[in-house]
Amino acid sequence: MLTTIRKSKGLLGMNSRNLTYIRPSNLKNAIRLADNKLRSKELLFNNEIPVPKVFGVVRNRKDLELFKWADLPKSFVLKPNHGRGGEGIKIIFGQKKDKSWVSTEGRRFTIKDLQNHIMDIFEGFYSLSGVSDIAFFEERIQISKILKPYAYKGIPDIRVIVYNNVPVMAMLRLPTKESEGKANLHLGGIGLGIDIAKGVSTHAVQRDQLIEKHPDSKLKLSGIRIPYWRKILEIAIQCQQVSKLGYIGVDIAIDKERGPVVLEVNAHSGLSIQIANLAPLKYRLQKVQGIKVQDESHGIRIAQDLFGGEIEEEIEEISGKQVLGIIEAIKIRHKVEDVEETHPLPLSRGELIEKPEITKEVKQEEKELKAKIDTGADLSSIDKNLAKELGYEEIINEFDKAIENIEIDSASTKEILDEKIKDNFAKWGDDVDTVIIKSSHGVSYRLTINMNIVLSGVEVVSKMSITDRSNLEFPVIIGRRSLGKFLVDPSKKAKTVFGA
Repeated sequence: MLTTIRKSKGLLGMNSRNLTYIRPSNLKNAIRLADNKLRSKELLFNNEIPVPKVFGVVRNRKDLELFKWADLPKSFVLKPNHGRGGEGIKIIFGQKKDKSWVSTEGRRFTIKDLQNHIMDIFEGFYSLSGVSDIAFFEERIQISKILKPYAYKGIPDIRVIVYNNVPVMAMLRLPTKESEGKANLHLGGIGLGIDIAKGVSTHAVQRDQLIEKHPDSKLKLSGIRIPYWRKILEIAIQCQQVSKLGYIGVDIAIDKERGPVVLEVNAHSGLSIQIANLAPLKYRLQKVQGIKVQDESHGIRIAQDLFGGEIEEEIEEISGKQVLGIIEAIKIRHKVEDVEETHPLPLSRGELIEKPEITKEVKQEEKELKAKIDTGADLSSIDKNLAKELGYEEIINEFDKAIENIEIDSASTKEILDEKIKDNFAKWGDDVDTVIIKSSHGVSYRLTINMNIVLSGVEVVSKMSITDRSNLEFPVIIGRRSLGKFLVDPSKKAKTVFGA
């Protein structure tokens, strides 16, 4: 299912983040350190926190003229020292026989091309404040085998927000063809929320839309288990401790040989992590504010206790919609036969009136069962025999008899077929209709009946297509038209239904 994410009440805004958390928590010297990639990298390295190797630094035109290009490996990353949002970064993943390099965008770079790009970095085209900058070459992380199928050419990374020595929120960022191999959401990369307690991906977002599969590989994005998860959380807390930043965003990649490696730290990390998690960051920050955290293990335990398994409730809170899994318990409310009751009328002139009053009472019952939530189906459908049990046997039999001798083929339309059984519609009522279904099996003309279903405590009227599902596991499929009041999370576990 593809769902546009709208701005929701409760999400932390930039001004609120800056005024409430960054200014009181982050001293200017610590912020300047974080904004300087080389300095922060050196600090982390000196504190035995793993970072990519630096192959060379180009500080000015003279350095550029004297730079030894032959010393560069075939694969590397070129970065501005004060870059913002991934801009100005060139990821080189190979070298041709003519000694030119190939970037993740598929573009060839000669020495002259790289020199021109570095000159743009000198001019401050990519720096935080637009002032002159310096460039450096660093090691390109070798992607781990577990995450490689989900990344287009570039390197996925994990962003962890740490506040008061507690990891409060995290997301996995995946590069795509659209983002040209960079794991940046504003360039078209994918953000996946991560369950802090389990280290497993939950929901995926691209261009502010929920997606279920990677647009390039078509792989399912929920349920990805992040390797080295506890180590990643430990490293993120260590980065906060050595940087002296009370509020910090830590970007970590997983090298196939070295494991977790810190790419950079951020004093002003973006707020798109809230959208990837479908959860308000402010709420989590408030929960850990002022807590006395003893060490890294204590901080991780607090995070897992406070936020583990909480994602679903947060989604429901900010979206106003219930979250469904693929398999859900439903109730179908249906009428039973009218019950006739006789009541003697009051006495008149001392005699009992012979003709009693007859009243009819309409009663409803509920059928409880499991249903499959299918966002790939437009209409909901119900097994024919089950529909008959629910009191629609007469209508279904009449429909089957009415179309028994009607020819149905690819040229058939709903209007033409409806005209042939129009006399039946008059007595069936407004809740009965028909639909044409075209599939690989051919064309079918089906009866539809509006039924009241209760799904996750919410009652909706669902247009049910009547069909034979006797050989299928689930007698009821709930399609897109009935899911307007819900969000669907494919990773949500099915609950035990009615004691089954």
